[in-house]
Amino acid sequence: MGGELLSLLVAVMWTFTAIFAEIASKRMGTLVLNVWRMILTIVFLGLLLWFTCGRPWPQHATPEVWKWFLASGFMGFVFGDYCLFNAYVVIGSRYAQLFMTLGCPFAAITAWLLMGETMSTLGVLGMIVTLTGIAISIMGKRHHKEGLSLSLPLRGILLGIGAGLGQGVGIVLSKQGMLHYGAVVPPEATDVASMMPFAGTQIRAVMGLLAFGASLLFARRCGDFLRAATDLRGAAAAMGAVLLGPFFGVSFSLLAVSMTNTGVAQTLMSLTPVLILWPSRQIFGKKVSMQEIIGAVIAVAGASLFFM
Repeated sequence: MGGELLSLLVAVMWTFTAIFAEIASKRMGTLVLNVWRMILTIVFLGLLLWFTCGRPWPQHATPEVWKWFLASGFMGFVFGDYCLFNAYVVIGSRYAQLFMTLGCPFAAITAWLLMGETMSTLGVLGMIVTLTGIAISIMGKRHHKEGLSLSLPLRGILLGIGAGLGQGVGIVLSKQGMLHYGAVVPPEATDVASMMPFAGTQIRAVMGLLAFGASLLFARRCGDFLRAATDLRGAAAAMGAVLLGPFFGVSFSLLAVSMTNTGVAQTLMSLTPVLILWPSRQIFGKKVSMQEIIGAVIAVAGASLFFM
């Protein structure tokens, strides 16, 4: 039960992470924001590991452990977050989070390929229901014409799909990393064992920093990176996105996955598209239609069917 409750807490954290990230992305740009996120995540997690384990880095982590978490960092933080944060700018956080329900089918397919986890008939039905819910939310009537059309730009939809893919694949790779990490930590190192999710997140953030940092240098945007620190509102939003996202949210998500079934954890963490509707309406003043609410609920319901 602890893993399920933790997964719900993660969903709430990611709801506010999305709102903070949308604000910060629009103020400082997605690339600059992600570099700051990775730096702050590594520093905060380093301080936490130092305080709890005596060293500011993952202890007892073998090259095999690093391999899995770096791969997870590439899919989750680099590819997934690149798509997600650009989707925040193009289609907004509530629509971007709707596409994150695709993380469930992508996670199940990846778990089937890597870990031999089976996909039930309900899982296939869940995929269809999830896609139906997303379609209901993003389809609208054509102006002055019969029929339906996409109410969102195609680029935003593709970014949303990419974000769901990155999250789904990344969480399965993280679970593999957790399994390998747990196998090499000595039984007497209980402090290290209890902090494995946070250590794993720090390794993932290292990959994110390397990739986003290289992109920042290549794009010659170091000046934008330094100027972003003087934007107090943007910096505050970025800090909120870091603390509730990579620091607590992602770390707790890894802990939740280690405490319960991957699919159950992923499903509960996918409630964000429903939870975000009300705060998005209050903060951004964006009208939420009944069609969007119904679509979001159906999408999340489909995600839950996926792992029954």
